[in-house]
Amino acid sequence: MTRLVKIGLGVVVLAAAIYVYYTEIKPVVIFGLRDEYAHAIPFQKVPEGLTSLSAESCGQCHREIYDEWKTSIHAHAYEDPFFQAYWKKDKNIWVCLNCHTPLENQQPTLVKDIPRGRVEKAVQEPNPHYDPAYQKESVTCAACHVRDGVIYGPFEDSAAPHPTKFDPNFRTTQVCQRCHNVVSGPAQFYNVGPCGTYAEYEGKFFMQERGFICQSCHMPEVTRPVAPDSPIRHGRRHLWRGGHDPDMIQRAVAIEVKTDTPQPKPGDEISFTLNLINAGAGHKIPTGDPDRYFTIEFSVEDAQKNVLDQQKSTMGRWILWQPAILELYDNRLLPLASREYSFAYRLPPKSEGLILKARVQYHILTDKQHEMLRTKYGLTGNDPYRFVIYEREFPLSEKLAAVMEQENRRQTALSRLQEGTSCKVQAAS
Repeated sequence: MTRLVKIGLGVVVLAAAIYVYYTEIKPVVIFGLRDEYAHAIPFQKVPEGLTSLSAESCGQCHREIYDEWKTSIHAHAYEDPFFQAYWKKDKNIWVCLNCHTPLENQQPTLVKDIPRGRVEKAVQEPNPHYDPAYQKESVTCAACHVRDGVIYGPFEDSAAPHPTKFDPNFRTTQVCQRCHNVVSGPAQFYNVGPCGTYAEYEGKFFMQERGFICQSCHMPEVTRPVAPDSPIRHGRRHLWRGGHDPDMIQRAVAIEVKTDTPQPKPGDEISFTLNLINAGAGHKIPTGDPDRYFTIEFSVEDAQKNVLDQQKSTMGRWILWQPAILELYDNRLLPLASREYSFAYRLPPKSEGLILKARVQYHILTDKQHEMLRTKYGLTGNDPYRFVIYEREFPLSEKLAAVMEQENRRQTALSRLQEGTSCKVQAAS
């Protein structure tokens, strides 16, 4: 066999292997299928006593809950500009709808079979019950509360003009598990799935020792009647604030800045340490979409705002997407963990007016990713995709001692507030 023939056969075998890999092994989506979300929640009929499954219909009696839901990311999970752009990038694959519009009533097709778990090979047929208007309600009331013509909820003694039933899962983390526990699939080597917040939840400390569950932070407690003329209940607000809300990010972290040279003089090398603490989240931070990350930034500026020195560190996940999905690095913070970031700068002989800026930013995605979604996949709107959660200026002069004393008092006050309250603390305000 000639050398040329051998090369030709090698090329053919390699091409065949690549073809088999991309058509039979590597899935087209960045997550695997789990039974709970491989299919939509089955078709739900309107419970007796109601005229519709729509959230607005529920809101006729449960007005405060409805008004809260309308402000939530759940209510906009389908029309959210980021989701629509990412979904277009993923060729509008049907499986994403199983969390963003989870009811069969909200989806244009019915998935009858998924051969070998390959979402692109799914057998689909038109859904006669599809309601386009209802699809826009995204994660709507019935997605969690309606099954088989009955309204399920967290109270054992409900009395209502419709069938009700107590479901103890509403008082546990289990109610969040279906969509917030995305797993990895073939040729995907994540430590935790791409949206694996549920799997990251540190239940031992937060639930067993402090009594916190997901709802403790994302559905704050409230005492009120759930409907007109109903008894006052100890329930929860339907807000679900999370990774798109800068206030929630600030509540999750505590930030401490210290220096070893509180009274610097020209020629001194001055060192600063920023300690970033996951003080209030029961899961890693950042969590959810693997594109999210923090930057920890130091910069020295003169009186004319010229940057003389700077340093930037990143905290998040680094994932190789091709040819296989491989999580290369994950330096996110576990619950109650902390990490120190240090910066040193030698003051010049003339250091009047110099300041150090310390800043922490939270990013939903990178500038490059945002531009790609905007130009190639139709990202619309001006939704912010990065937030400053901490920013302080420290004079590099004899005034530094007074500023650091003030900063230390602020940190001490926040630490006292934080004890025993976890997610209720504005830890970086």
